[in-house]
Amino acid sequence: MEITFLLNGETVRVPETAPTVTLLDWLREARGLTGTKEGCNEGDCGACTVMVTDETGARALNACILFLPQVDGKAVRTVEGIAAPDGRLHPVQEAMVAHHGSQCGFCTPGFVVSMAVAHLNGRTDFDDDLAGNLCRCTGYAPIVRAAEAAAGAAVPDWMRDDPASICPQVSSGGLARGERGADGPPPAWVAPRTADDLADWYAAHPDATLVGGATDVGLWVTKQLRDLPEVAFLGRVDDLGKVEVTDAEIRVGACVTLTDLMEAIKPHHPDFAELIRRYGSVQVRNAATLGGNIANGSPIGDSPPALIALGATLHLRKGDGRRQMPLEHFFLDYGRQDRQPGEFVEAVTIPRQTDRLRCYKLSKRFDQDISAVCGCFSIRVEDGVVAEARIAFGGMAAIPKRAGHVEAAIVGQPWTEATVAAAAGAWKTDFTPLSDMRASAEYRLAAARNMALRYFLEDQGTPARVLEVRT
Repeated sequence: MEITFLLNGETVRVPETAPTVTLLDWLREARGLTGTKEGCNEGDCGACTVMVTDETGARALNACILFLPQVDGKAVRTVEGIAAPDGRLHPVQEAMVAHHGSQCGFCTPGFVVSMAVAHLNGRTDFDDDLAGNLCRCTGYAPIVRAAEAAAGAAVPDWMRDDPASICPQVSSGGLARGERGADGPPPAWVAPRTADDLADWYAAHPDATLVGGATDVGLWVTKQLRDLPEVAFLGRVDDLGKVEVTDAEIRVGACVTLTDLMEAIKPHHPDFAELIRRYGSVQVRNAATLGGNIANGSPIGDSPPALIALGATLHLRKGDGRRQMPLEHFFLDYGRQDRQPGEFVEAVTIPRQTDRLRCYKLSKRFDQDISAVCGCFSIRVEDGVVAEARIAFGGMAAIPKRAGHVEAAIVGQPWTEATVAAAAGAWKTDFTPLSDMRASAEYRLAAARNMALRYFLEDQGTPARVLEVRT
């Protein structure tokens, strides 16, 4: 169960370890690399940002909710590895000094790593790229100026890691790491390489925990201090990490990251892509998977309302058996889904359609905040009459839920503001939201009604997006 990876350009081998040791803890405690900071310890502040490279390229990730087995066979760079081995500074480090991008310095290492990854990948949308790194004292203006100043500099040679050089590649079949022979004890963690391997193992270990990106499970460990005796890490299940687009459907594997989904869905449903951009930072989107966002059954998960409004089908697998269902049928009650022991989410398919989807997320912060209300609408109009309506919400019930009575109230009616207003009473029939720290029940109902009106007004060409309105 040895874990092997590149750390700041050097091969590291870690002997047997528990599956829930985080990369952050290991870096600080076992290696003394204390430049990677612990801030929130839940993936929000970016102080622990590291660069992780595999065959798909380099990504910024939060080390605080990244388990050590997840970097097996990859390359990791901490802030200590951003400068050259001989001490020469990276262009983003030089720019941070020149533009006074640091005051207390606590958040600076995370910013530098995020900026260095963006620099390597040629990203220049710095407001979005740095949104997952929080700074309480410097302010973002000098930091963004530093990123802009470094953008034109050449990428240093030492930043181009090659994970394939560290060790012989594990065969594509079977369980990659953590596998034990028949005469040994069962492994604490496994890393299946195919969906078939995962199905066989999970059917035999139905009480195990499946970890996609650990953006949710990581908090079970760091905040709830839970022990996970058996874990399967799904980051190497290549056949579940693909998006396939045909004339009939868009099939998204359960292990597709939100970063990859955002890019794949943008040409077809740009509002869904923008919703994904808002509900996670770059670091979170680089780790989190669509399957995890669905399987955790959260009533405020933001992808299910959009998928339900698009008429998505959920594909489940247990051993060799497969079944499918409309996604909205998967969510039964709070914390309860229609998923059997040993069964896992394999994929989601979205029927190809003319884009009528609009997604409205209401939260206290515009970016990277939990939704108070998330409403997604897809309404098809023919000859001025509503022919079909699919309206789904998160944050309005114990599960992501369709507004069935509202839909019935507008289908077959003229597509007018009066029709939207006439359906106002149906919202209380569909939803009985609760009051909590994010919003009151009354506020949520009023917001949902207003979102329906907003959809109509936008469909008629009225500007309604605050960040897009210009004087």
